[in-house]
Amino acid sequence: MRDVLAAWRPVIDEEIERLLPREIGVEYATSFFGSPTYEYDATAVQHALSEPVWDLLDRGGKRWRAVVCCLLIEGFGVDPHEYLPYACIPEILHNGTIIVDDVEDGATMRRGESALHHEFGTDTALNAGNAMYFFPLKIIARNPGDLAPETRLEIYEMLMHELNRTHLGQGMDIHWHNQQAIGMSEAQYLEMCACKTGCLGRIVARLAAILTDRPDDVEHHAARYAELMSIAFQIGDDILDVETATEEGGAFGKGIGNDVREGKKTLMAIHAAGEATPERAARLEELLWTDENSEEDIAEVISIFEETGSVAYARECALDIAAEAREHLAELDLADEPAEHLAEFTRFVVERDV
Repeated sequence: MRDVLAAWRPVIDEEIERLLPREIGVEYATSFFGSPTYEYDATAVQHALSEPVWDLLDRGGKRWRAVVCCLLIEGFGVDPHEYLPYACIPEILHNGTIIVDDVEDGATMRRGESALHHEFGTDTALNAGNAMYFFPLKIIARNPGDLAPETRLEIYEMLMHELNRTHLGQGMDIHWHNQQAIGMSEAQYLEMCACKTGCLGRIVARLAAILTDRPDDVEHHAARYAELMSIAFQIGDDILDVETATEEGGAFGKGIGNDVREGKKTLMAIHAAGEATPERAARLEELLWTDENSEEDIAEVISIFEETGSVAYARECALDIAAEAREHLAELDLADEPAEHLAEFTRFVVERDV
């Protein structure tokens, strides 16, 4: 799967750069945003939009959302290069959510460097992140691929539905973050993941199905595959944060034990709170609620996870969810090679080490 991602990433980056150039001039601003009422300041747009966005994109990221969209389109028997601008939509949205999430979470690091709001200021970061939510709508309006009006309308309506649910999930996560008690259920946590992370996955799959004019049942199974795989990815992401927490500087690129520092209520935390003694559960809540965690605090949280078998439990849940994703994938009549890659990806998201 790494080879597939590595092969596709430069293709995706080249397309994103075509859509949002590194260097923005008045000509581009006029062609993309429309004629100015008075006069654009291209330098301001460059520094406030293009630079922070490309600063984040150049730090890394696997572009897997765009790649999965392309693989699904290919699996449906259509050349994905015809729809590259649309495949970039979930990738652009994802990176926009990263910028905004980091502000909301008070994150210090992202992909091995300072979070964008520390690098460029909160005002610039939020503006750039919010712009990336709306940027895809302009892609659809420009209509690459010469889509029928009803197809474009279907994509608009799909994006509005899924993006609203994305913010529902983020709202749940924020509420839990602002509470000391670990009071949510496992089902509520999974629903948060299904909204916050899963809806971006659903956008990936539903775009591929709509663009290739698949019937409703095919779109349903494709969306469920991507949603479940995204939930498994989120759980795997949380596990990876714990497993790399003791590495100097955080090999994962998010800092040492970043989820603990941010007080995130992960599946491991929920499971540990339910399995630990009342005293240890209270201690876990106290540590996650602390404003500033020492490395000793982080080590103690991890020890509670280990005492309760919570890391192993979370991994087993992720593997089960990934297996369910493959069941939905099997319902799709896809070409063999893309189908194999898509199935392999459900394993990769849980077993990856970076």
